Amino acid sequence: MSKIGLLPRLIIAITLGILIGAVSPEWIVKLLATFNSIFGSFLGFIIPLIIIGFVAPGIGALGKGAGKLLGLTTGIAYLSTIVAGVLAFLVGSSLFPSFLAEGSLSMKAKNPEDALVGPFFELEIPEIMGVMSALVFAFLIGIGLAVIQGDTIKRFMGEFQLIIEKVITAVIIPLLPIHILGIFTNMTYTGQVATILSVFAKVFAVIISLHLCYLVVLYLIGGTMAGGNPFKLMKMMAPAYFTALGTQSSAATIPVTLRQIKKTGVNEGIAEFGIPLLATIHLSGSTITIVSCAMAVMLLNDMPFTLSSMIPVILMLGITMVAAPGVPGGAIMAALGVLQTMLGFNETLLSLMIALYLAQDSFGTAANVTGDGALTLMLNKMNKHGLKQAG
Repeated sequence: MSKIGLLPRLIIAITLGILIGAVSPEWIVKLLATFNSIFGSFLGFIIPLIIIGFVAPGIGALGKGAGKLLGLTTGIAYLSTIVAGVLAFLVGSSLFPSFLAEGSLSMKAKNPEDALVGPFFELEIPEIMGVMSALVFAFLIGIGLAVIQGDTIKRFMGEFQLIIEKVITAVIIPLLPIHILGIFTNMTYTGQVATILSVFAKVFAVIISLHLCYLVVLYLIGGTMAGGNPFKLMKMMAPAYFTALGTQSSAATIPVTLRQIKKTGVNEGIAEFGIPLLATIHLSGSTITIVSCAMAVMLLNDMPFTLSSMIPVILMLGITMVAAPGVPGGAIMAALGVLQTMLGFNETLLSLMIALYLAQDSFGTAANVTGDGALTLMLNKMNKHGLKQAG
């Protein structure tokens, strides 16, 4: 099995999950849910350590240019997120009225996450710190290393990074397919996602098409800047896309995203700095999903919306969702405050938004992480590095 590539293993896991979920008894689903619960707790524990282990040494290795790179990365990530949100508004306002009848929504959808089969038992592994705390700590250490050029902490962080890399290659990546199999088994067994997808199938088709179109645009820009074939570069990032489909977490997919972007030939320091950071701050796919779902809900409930009313919402989403990507479905949880205060969503509408988002959260996350690869290609070129082996 180890000779089979990661991408085929992920596809096999998704397929088996759907098949097992359709025919298996509940105890098998509960057994897989127990594994998912334990593995998910471990992922939550390790994510802040991954961020510290990669971002801090990455910033330190870049030297005095680290501050400039940090600002540049944050700027292009935020710009990409905002452009994605505006694109979603323009497409949604053009297409949704043609197949969604105003005021026709029946508020009966449930949160699909609540309907999933639970584990036999739960093993909680508390995080040492939150994702945002880990990011700030990594910035502090990394910029400090770049300024003082000290050896002791630099050596410690280098060895800490090696430990994290071993955990990733020996534990996380080998177990990811089993984790994904369990998720898809549970989702298929409960049937909640399928129910919601049947109601909003056309909306989801528009959203997923937007994700893919936006990724093509990002890779056309990134590939052209880097001097590589955009479609071959996209193909190289495919394992990250499929991993994110299962994990539903940009941060949890960092190991695979990092591995794949290095295969494109980008500078190793840029990759190890950019990918963990972008996994936290670049949310173009999630923004497309939330803006599109919000517009559909508003249209079906006869609530007016305009570009001038949605632009502030999109600008706020790009900021409020930053702390959320470590948790599957975290983006919509972070966005609830914006939807409530800026769009006037009540509890029923917020519950529906959660249901709609979680029903296809994995596709938005997959678009986020695959887009991270394109932005890293841009960063690599902006910092005057070339691709070593890109096709």
